Amino acid sequence: MTFYYNNVYLNNTSCVTGPYEKDGLLGEYFDKSYSDLYMGEKSFEKGEIRLVKDSLNILLRKSKINSDSIDLVVGGDLLNQITASTYGSVDIGNFIGIYGACSSSVLGMIIVSNFIEGGFISRGISLVSSHNMTSEKQFRYPTEYGAPRKNSSTFTSTGSACCLLSNKKSNVRVDCATLGRIIDYKENDPNDMGRVMAPSAIDTLLRHLKDTGRDVSYYDLILTGDLGKYGMEILKDYLDKEYDIILSNYNDCGVMLYDLEKQSDIHAGGSGPVCSALVVYSYIYELMKKKKLKRVLFLATGALFSPLLIYQKENINSICHAISLEVV
Repeated sequence: MTFYYNNVYLNNTSCVTGPYEKDGLLGEYFDKSYSDLYMGEKSFEKGEIRLVKDSLNILLRKSKINSDSIDLVVGGDLLNQITASTYGSVDIGNFIGIYGACSSSVLGMIIVSNFIEGGFISRGISLVSSHNMTSEKQFRYPTEYGAPRKNSSTFTSTGSACCLLSNKKSNVRVDCATLGRIIDYKENDPNDMGRVMAPSAIDTLLRHLKDTGRDVSYYDLILTGDLGKYGMEILKDYLDKEYDIILSNYNDCGVMLYDLEKQSDIHAGGSGPVCSALVVYSYIYELMKKKKLKRVLFLATGALFSPLLIYQKENINSICHAISLEVV
């Protein structure tokens, strides 16, 4: 299912990160970064809430508006009951909590865009967050255990990122969006998320191209979120061999966020809801404002699983949502 928009614009963004992201390839583009993973709080969970509050406050300040002028906030994270988003957004007003795992950034943008295009609201915020320590503890093992990680493992990014969408014209427009389908490709390794999520990225990309009648060359850049260096190779190889599609204008946000040669503990690349948002809302957005990129297709992927179901030998489902951004 693909939605088309005539009256939705990307007005502003904000990005707040932890130390690993600051030391990565795009550190200079972030609004604020912390030097430790506590963010001045007493627990990692409270640190993630601090990240959300910071990103919201920075977005409002950069946009020169106050919270009363925001009609809706849509937020998601990886904590149980999406508590980072809810606690961090408590002072903003109307709120919708979502869970799309690492695809939450685009899912939130789609929801806000649909409300704006339908005439129900004028201005809304999509926000996401994740934290390496809180996510690893919840989905795998607390990092204090020192459990070894496979080379195919991705590294949950630490940060919060927001974007302001409205019907007020700006130089970047939301063109259209394609909702993802849940894909079960019989994968069950939580330490190989690239292999798990690549099939959903392929499915959504192919359906987006079919729905819009476009070729991959229509876009200056096609971005996936969080496939990492192995997942992106799977995607490129499959499209080449099965559909004769060559992706020469493609990159993955999980690979772009970090310096994988110098930051060896990142392994296959970044992951988490904030990973792709940090790349798109900072570096990519700046390139679009400068008109160095005019058409970008952003495909955020997510692994929809629970540790309990992994222990019960269930497969890991995945999903991917896509949104097209164009310079006006």
